[in-house]
Order: sequence, then structure tokens, then C-alpha cells
Amino acid sequence: MKKLISKWNAISLVTRIIIGIIVGVIVALVFPKASWVPILGTLFVGALKAVAPILVLLLVMNAIAGHKSGKKTNMSTIIILYAIGTFLAGTVAVIVTAIFPVHLTLKESSGDLKPPGSVWEVLQTLLQNVVANPVDALMNANYIGILAWAIVLGVALKQASETTKGVLVNFSDAISKVVQWVINLAPFGIIGIVFDAIVTNGLSSLLEYGRLLIILVGSMLFIALVVNPLIVFVATRRNPYPLVLTSLKESGITAFFTRSSAANIPVNIKLCEKLGLDRDTYAVSIPLGATVNMAGAAVTISVLTLAAAQTLNIHVDIPTSIILMVVAAVSAAGASGVAGGSLLLIPLACSLFGIPNDIAMQVVGIGFIIGVIQDSCETALNSSSDVVFTATAQYAQERKNK
Repeated sequence: MKKLISKWNAISLVTRIIIGIIVGVIVALVFPKASWVPILGTLFVGALKAVAPILVLLLVMNAIAGHKSGKKTNMSTIIILYAIGTFLAGTVAVIVTAIFPVHLTLKESSGDLKPPGSVWEVLQTLLQNVVANPVDALMNANYIGILAWAIVLGVALKQASETTKGVLVNFSDAISKVVQWVINLAPFGIIGIVFDAIVTNGLSSLLEYGRLLIILVGSMLFIALVVNPLIVFVATRRNPYPLVLTSLKESGITAFFTRSSAANIPVNIKLCEKLGLDRDTYAVSIPLGATVNMAGAAVTISVLTLAAAQTLNIHVDIPTSIILMVVAAVSAAGASGVAGGSLLLIPLACSLFGIPNDIAMQVVGIGFIIGVIQDSCETALNSSSDVVFTATAQYAQERKNK
């Protein structure tokens, strides 16, 4: 048994995930009534989401507490890259949707969801999350609050004894080890995730919204394979594709199936370590990116909002489009602090065009129908971009120092 497990773990994670996908599809088609299979996916994603908040807290605390005075990090550059990437994502989505109009069949109910009413409400929610009770933040996976407390405690612990810092390092390493154990179970969890997606939704339920999905996924692919590489090249003056493709392969694929940037933090941390990046930087930039670097969310908000406008034959002029790009970027950064994520920010963007809330919420309902693909692609773009921009900032700094 030990030899079998060793041979299995010797296979690359990506290969094991592909095996899990194939097995999941086969089981769903041959044994569609095997109701116990989805529990594999539920347990896997649940385990990642359970360990991610405490991982973020410990990693950021440890990075800040152990930071040596005078040692430079690239956080300011990374934050600028996050902002540029998110804004350009919204820009691409607006342009693509203008070129390829989408008309929706507005008939789906979105239930009792309560979207934010203004950009100020989004920002207010973020500010409230910053000062949330730390225990409550951990229990509810409030990553803005977790980051805020991690930074404050990390700064306070900078003056702590080396023994105390050593204990913090040991706890950080221990929780990272636990995460590695969970990640190794990914192929089994993915069997359950794929099975549930096929049996519950089927492929036919997505056909009606095929054009919308093509535009959403196409825009995200364009950002991942053209826009992000262009940003990397401008900043580093080197071939961006080795970095971009590696990030998509080792971070994007797992994020696609976990559908959570926070749950994918351990994968990104491991990838940054593999790329030889500065630990003091990526220990902070990766958790931060999982919270505010939301290019995929900007695409979703822009595309679905313009689709609603086009369905209602509302003329969208250039100034309004620019405003939508800004609103999409700001709202996307706050998506993680709003229950329901990026989809619940669509009514806010729709209000720019005077679209009634009941119609906007029908668009949200459509978003949930296609979410099995839309949310997976969105998360893959968001999470892989965190590594891309973290590495870009370091490579740009190294280029300046030459």
C-alpha cells in the first residue's frame, strides 16, 4: 500500500487532477444515481475552506513579524499591478460585449438575494469587515478582516522575542503542512465535483446561454493569454509566457475546480516558492490578491451588465462605458466582502443604465445558472494572476537593479 501511495504521489498534481476529471465524468455517465460520490467534492472543498482562513492569518503574521527592518519588498508595485490588471479586465469585457452583443431570456428568479445599492455600500462593507471581531472573521472567512488583524498582530510581534517568533514560524509551517496533505487529496475531491456538476446541471442547461458563456470565457482567456502577458512584458522586458503558462497550469487548474481564490492560496504559496520569489513579499501579496485582485469578477460584472442593457435595447455611449469600467474594477475588488461574490454586484452596475432592480436580479439568476463554468473560469483567472503579478514585481525590480 505504501508503495502504491508513493507512486501515486510521484505523479504530478496536474496529471492526477486530469485523472480525477476523467473518472468523475465516467462515474457520472455510468452511475448517475451514486449519491455518495458528491461528498468527496464537498469534503475536499470544505477542508480547503476550513484551513485557508487560519493559514492566511498565520502566514501574514509570520511574514510581517519576521521581516527585517530595511529589507525591501515589492508590495507597492504588486498593488499597482493588481489595480491595472482588474481595470483592464473590465475594459476588455466592455469592448468585447460591445462588438459581440448578447441578448438574454429574462425569466429566471434569483430568490431573496440582497445586492448592495451603491459603490459606497460596497466600500462601507469592506470598512466594516476591516474592524470585524477576529474570531468572527475566522469563522465567517472574512478575509479582509483576517488580513487586517494579521497585519496588526504581525506589526505588534515585530518586537517579540526570537523564541516567540520561532513558535509562530513553527505554527505557520505546521498549518502549511496540513494544507499540503489536503491538496494531495484534490484528485479524489474533483471526482465528486465533476460528478455533481454533470448530474445536477447537465450540459443541456448551459446550451441556452452558450453565447454568453463564450464571451465570458473568451474574455477571461484573452486577459490571461494576452493582457496579462503584455503587462508582464512591459514591466520586465522578458518573455512573459513561461511565467503565465506555468501559473495557469499549476494555479489556474486547481482554482478552476475549488472555485475559491482563498482555498487556492496554499497552491499559490507553493508555486511562488518554486519560482524562487521573495517569501516576505508573497506571504502577504498572495493572501491580499485572493481578496482584492479580481480581474475575473470585473469581466463577469461588465459582460452581464452590458448584456442586460443590450437585451433592453439601451444605448451605451462611450462615457458611460468608461464609468462602467471603473465601477466594475472597484466593485470587483470588494466582491469578496459581499455575500454572493461578483454576481450580486451586477444590479449595482445595472443601475448606471437605469435598469430596474427586478430585471437586474433576473440577470443575477442567469449568472447562477452558468456559474458552474463562469465562476470556475473567473476563479482560475483571479488566482493565477496573483502569482503572475507577484513574480512580475520581483522580476521588474531585479531588472532595475542590473
